Amino acid sequence: MTRPVNRYCSLEGLERDRWPAPSADATRVVATAHALRRRPIGELTVEDMRFLIGQDIGLPYLLPLALEVLRDNPMAEGDMHEGDLRS
Repeated sequence: MTRPVNRYCSLEGLERDRWPAPSADATRVVATAHALRRRPIGELTVEDMRFLIGQDIGLPYLLPLALEVLRDNPMAEGDMHEGDLRS
């Protein structure tokens, strides 16, 4: 059983790990990952969760949230295709 997570906290706060700012020439993936880690997890969209989970970031906190979404809508989608949160 998982513990309830404070959805007002960011992954940065929950993991107690602040990443250094990405460099000016960082890829879109790196810049996006850094930005999403600072957003409260309760504000993450399906696409945000799909992206972070796909990058193996914040899994202990995001997988339970993703499962909640999938219980309500097994075909939940981000920007890739229908049901991409499951992929």
